[in-house]
Amino acid sequence: MKLDVDALRYLSKEDFRVLTAVEMGMRNHEIVPAELVERIAGLKHGGTYKVLRNLLKHKLVHHDSSKYDGYRLTYLGYDFLAIKALVNRGVFSSVGRQIGVGKESDIFEVATEDGTIMAMKLHRLGRVSFRAVKSKRDYLLHRRSYNWLYLSRLAALKEFAFMKALGEHEFPVPRAVDCNRHCVIMSLVQGYPLVQVKQLQNPDEVFERIIGLVVRLAEHGLIHCDFNEFNIMIDDEEKVTMIDFPQMVSVSHRNAQMYFDRDTDCIFKFFSKRFHLSFHYDKDGCDDSGSDLEEDGRPSFWSIEKSAGFLDKELAASGFTRKDQDEIEKFIEGDVRETVSSDDEDCANENQADNNDANAIANILPCLQLVEKEASSDRENGDNTDEHPDISVTKEPKIAEVIHIGDEINGSDDDCGTGSEDGIPVLTKRLNRQRQRAVAAARGGRKAVVSRNSYKDKGGSKSSHNSKLQRQSCKLYS
Repeated sequence: MKLDVDALRYLSKEDFRVLTAVEMGMRNHEIVPAELVERIAGLKHGGTYKVLRNLLKHKLVHHDSSKYDGYRLTYLGYDFLAIKALVNRGVFSSVGRQIGVGKESDIFEVATEDGTIMAMKLHRLGRVSFRAVKSKRDYLLHRRSYNWLYLSRLAALKEFAFMKALGEHEFPVPRAVDCNRHCVIMSLVQGYPLVQVKQLQNPDEVFERIIGLVVRLAEHGLIHCDFNEFNIMIDDEEKVTMIDFPQMVSVSHRNAQMYFDRDTDCIFKFFSKRFHLSFHYDKDGCDDSGSDLEEDGRPSFWSIEKSAGFLDKELAASGFTRKDQDEIEKFIEGDVRETVSSDDEDCANENQADNNDANAIANILPCLQLVEKEASSDRENGDNTDEHPDISVTKEPKIAEVIHIGDEINGSDDDCGTGSEDGIPVLTKRLNRQRQRAVAAARGGRKAVVSRNSYKDKGGSKSSHNSKLQRQSCKLYS
């Protein structure tokens, strides 16, 4: 959406009051009812509807009456709220031309009262070309409901935090000035995107400097995840500046190695195609230094030591969990060796307990087989009684015998060889199950389950029988 700030100078306080009311209503409404907007704005004499018509004319709000009469903010209205707040703070006083556009943001020039030029980045998530933000980024965390304005605000806050922290650690990034809603104000980089550069005086030095930035970020616990020629600025003196930070993740992320390798692959491919650089790695010339590099000279993710700081912890980067925080604190206190030894002892104890349980189960298997044999023999005896009707044997003694056999098996732990006390709960459960199966087999199967509502008249055969009786009585009286 094109940013036209000409209408901004003609908006009154009531207009911004109603815009703020719509923004507040969108916290728990996708479409804010008109009555709620009027209640939040609190304008007298019904002036809210007049202001809403003016905002609709400038396309600052959108009217939706499909389910009920309501309004929602547009990106232009959200831009006006952010710009108005930053102007009131004195961050800048004028907005200039558009200097960049991306799949999720627009960049404009802004100027202060003393004439200093800065850059204003407006995040615009939800465009047709990039709508997989919810699955590819972790802006929502545990939240389920969202809208694009809220996602844009989260992306701006995250980028501002990363830019400010990296600047404090002397990384070549723009200087973070201020942030409001989905708008980030930063210093203007005097340079060009690397994708627009056709020639370099020292491409080898620039390449080494860029790869060094990727490794240095990983040493601080961060991975850029979008480190390519479009997000690298270079000036006339071949100084490199990196931009675009909302997608950064921690080195503890489950896909950290994939992201790291993808960043390095983008740089290697670009320099090999654009500047015709060849990358060879001499294994014979290096003894121990080659452990940090792969066969083609690319840095290895697993060889990077995270010793320069913990920026992922400070900024709560994606993939940095509470477990990682506990491990860092133990590492700082020097308790890593103790935890490793305790883990080994726990594993040994668990293995010993598993072996004891396995031995106990192996010893009880012959007893369980005896129960099955007794049940099968009882079935054969029952079949023989059917063949000889003179012999009258009931099923109740058979059930009692099976139960008695199970009780004897439960009591004779010494005969079965289960002398360990650890396997007693497991064995009793298994024996109870086996005894229930034997009882069910002796009874000849399960009884049919009768529904508790079977006695009720469902309007079926009983109702038809009543209707027949009524007809017969009518014939008798007639």
